[in-house]
Amino acid sequence: MLLFLALIFSLLFAVTIGSSDIPFKDVYHVVFYKLFGIGDAAMGEGKIHDVVWFIRLPRLVLAAAIGMSLSICGVVMQAIVKNPLAEPYVLGISSGASLGATLSIMLGVGITFGSNYVGIMACLGAFLISIGVVALANIGGRATSVKLLLAGMALSSLCGAFSSFIVYFSNDQDGMKTVSYWMMGSLGGASWENNAVVVPISILGVLFFWTQYRTLNLMLLGDESAITLGTDLHPWRQLYLLVSSLMVGFAVYCAGVIGFVGLVIPHVVRMLFGTDHKKLVPLCALVGAIFLIWADVLCRIIITGMELPIGILTSMIGAPVFIWLMVRKKYGFGGKES
Repeated sequence: MLLFLALIFSLLFAVTIGSSDIPFKDVYHVVFYKLFGIGDAAMGEGKIHDVVWFIRLPRLVLAAAIGMSLSICGVVMQAIVKNPLAEPYVLGISSGASLGATLSIMLGVGITFGSNYVGIMACLGAFLISIGVVALANIGGRATSVKLLLAGMALSSLCGAFSSFIVYFSNDQDGMKTVSYWMMGSLGGASWENNAVVVPISILGVLFFWTQYRTLNLMLLGDESAITLGTDLHPWRQLYLLVSSLMVGFAVYCAGVIGFVGLVIPHVVRMLFGTDHKKLVPLCALVGAIFLIWADVLCRIIITGMELPIGILTSMIGAPVFIWLMVRKKYGFGGKES
């Protein structure tokens, strides 16, 4: 409950922060008028209305949704492969999204999808690679956590090689800059139209994985222990991987690649609250949402006159935190030294 209240407070306070100096009362007049019809009708239009309602609030809501998705998918990935170093991008999802974006930016693939074709191609790339990981892991026998991890690493390297090949031979300087900027991640393209898709998917994904806490707990015990308890983990791993790739794909579609959130947030929450997924899933969702909201705020104000790509900031924060976790030797499941 405290974290939920902290999330609401973060949204309400962060919306008052930005490069434009807007009084607190005007910000809240706009929000309350748009949400509840309370206040002066003049707040339903004008520059202040546009800044608050069409720029600040949509990107904060998107930040919360993406933070939830990446954090939950990190928890799930770590359970699927029984590896505390796993995250949403370790099984090739990030590389698949990067390849899709590179194909669209450099070669124009998918341009028929419309103005958002880059994001759509990235989403398709992430989803198709996840299907490829499952298919490859099932060759020669049923997929296991180790085979999923190895298949993800192999396909990730392959996608990265193809992306580099396309960039190298295209000789398109503007395209290379666009690819690089997109790979850094940004919430600048947030809109209520995109949020109407991403937010429900994020919430439904969190609720789905929350109902699966027993199976996720069993995954930490291993296949043999799960079978003795009457549960076959094989189909669940594949289902969870596909659902996770869908959530990450839509996050990538709206904001590009944002790293370290799915790796660090689950570790921090696990150290503080334990490994039971009944608590871990909702807590990670809330902490991830709060973290990305404030990361976005910092990106907008840390450098005067320009916006820092959020992927850079999350890496600058996440990498030292992860190194600290490793030094403490607390990155194993259950808080035990590895």
